[in-house]
Amino acid sequence: MDIFIELSLIITITTLVAFIMKQLKQPLVVGYILSGLLLGPMFLNILHSTEVIEIFSKLGISILLFIVGLHMSPRVIKEVGSVSLVTGIGQVLFTSLVGFGIAIFLGLTTTAALYVSIALTFSSTIIILKLLSDKNEVHSLYGKIAVGLLLVQDVIATLILIVVSSIAGAEGTSVPFVLLTTLLKGGFIVIVITLLERLLLPKLLKSASDNSELLFIFSLTWGLGFAALFYALGLSVEIGALISGVVLSSSPYAEEISSRLRPLRDFFIVMFFVLLGSTMTFTAGTSILVPVIVLSLFVLVGNPIIVILIMNLLGYHKKTGFQTGLTVAQISEFSLILATLGFNIGHIDTQVLTIITLVGLITIAGSTYLILYSEAIYTHIEKYLRFLELRKNNQAATGKYAKVDSFIFGFNRVGDTFMDIFKEMGYSVGVVDFDPNTLDRLPKTGVKYYYGDAQDVEFLSELPLSTIKFVVSSIKDVETNATLVKHLRDHTNHPIIIVFAETPEDAQTLYDVGSSYVVLPHFIGAESTASFIRRVGYSKKSFTRKREQILKEWA
Repeated sequence: MDIFIELSLIITITTLVAFIMKQLKQPLVVGYILSGLLLGPMFLNILHSTEVIEIFSKLGISILLFIVGLHMSPRVIKEVGSVSLVTGIGQVLFTSLVGFGIAIFLGLTTTAALYVSIALTFSSTIIILKLLSDKNEVHSLYGKIAVGLLLVQDVIATLILIVVSSIAGAEGTSVPFVLLTTLLKGGFIVIVITLLERLLLPKLLKSASDNSELLFIFSLTWGLGFAALFYALGLSVEIGALISGVVLSSSPYAEEISSRLRPLRDFFIVMFFVLLGSTMTFTAGTSILVPVIVLSLFVLVGNPIIVILIMNLLGYHKKTGFQTGLTVAQISEFSLILATLGFNIGHIDTQVLTIITLVGLITIAGSTYLILYSEAIYTHIEKYLRFLELRKNNQAATGKYAKVDSFIFGFNRVGDTFMDIFKEMGYSVGVVDFDPNTLDRLPKTGVKYYYGDAQDVEFLSELPLSTIKFVVSSIKDVETNATLVKHLRDHTNHPIIIVFAETPEDAQTLYDVGSSYVVLPHFIGAESTASFIRRVGYSKKSFTRKREQILKEWA
């Protein structure tokens, strides 16, 4: 009962801190780590049952990595695209090299500097997806690139965890021998997994899928069972859990399994972060203050700059690079897991673990606000970002002064539809976008392409807008559309302006600045669907007769 009461107090205090984090618009993980610090020996000294909490945290990490594996399909690199692959690998390389140099300069040992530099490279997929989802920008250009970049980071982090855990499990043995042994063990496991995946797994999943409780317990058995197998073979539990998820990633039940395990993950992973927070010590006093500040600034400022430079060289606009760069301005749970692993095997001491954890707290908190207010921040620092443009590509790509009758801003997935209708009506078409891949999707003749940002008034003033008759903007950002509409009303001969909006409030704002028509896709979609149901539907009685007729035809 003592342990029960202790756990109850831990959960209660953690919940109270989590409520405070919610009010501050912070990820709850920040609250969990702060709760551990509060519960540990530094303050309340409530947390004593460390063995129990360690078991819970181990379960949390295993389930977390199992779910991460479920979303790491072997086809993932192909799906994320070349820009995410190049940016992800480039960012990891440059961040780790620069971070290692900074850590050595700060007086850390070579091993500690290596752990710190690697920890600085990885960003939190979970936190970024949540923030992008809150902003409704998962499917924006920078959102898609960021998600792909983070998936590339997850793959690299997995490989690093495999190497570190293998070295940890073979003390006193040469590194080449350890890696060779790991490779042989890995080959054996791959053979076993392949046989199970082809011969046994489909039948088990199909049988378990009929019962939600059975699917849940089977998934848990699969993930923890592989984790235990890896441990028995001298590899890490974490890698076993992750690979067991990858095996199931191609299954049609992967998403359902993930959704059923998330509540269990959320509870146990809290214990991992609480335990991590409780291990933080400040015995070194102010000596860790300088490393924490310098490394945090490098992650908050240096990481975005690295991404901006890489994406600029790939041909992307500085705004896309800036918004993508902010998504890597924090370190992730992978970083904290790696640091904990290094601490447990004696590669780093408590002071280094505390430095990495504090950098995690500062960067996660800081990057959250940076991402939430990225638009406002960009308008204030845009002029300074021009110094990072090694490749000047913000001018019109083709036909800079060629006059056209209609413009499409933001080609996206609907640009083809507008382009076809304008051509059908006899209008010449100009397309404005800052995704360099858009040019490859346009017809080779008949369409003028202009590379730039619709929120950049200087760029808009260079466009041949004096004779246009139609403008369509499928851009979702209300501020960008407002800037565009104001410029068009001030510098053109009153064309018809059609823009898109997400909410009625945004639509009213765009009407106020002079839009001719504002499209609300959700409302139009609902009305079109209702109209479709009305056209193809039947009355209640006729529907029953029609259903019976269809069933007979199928039979």
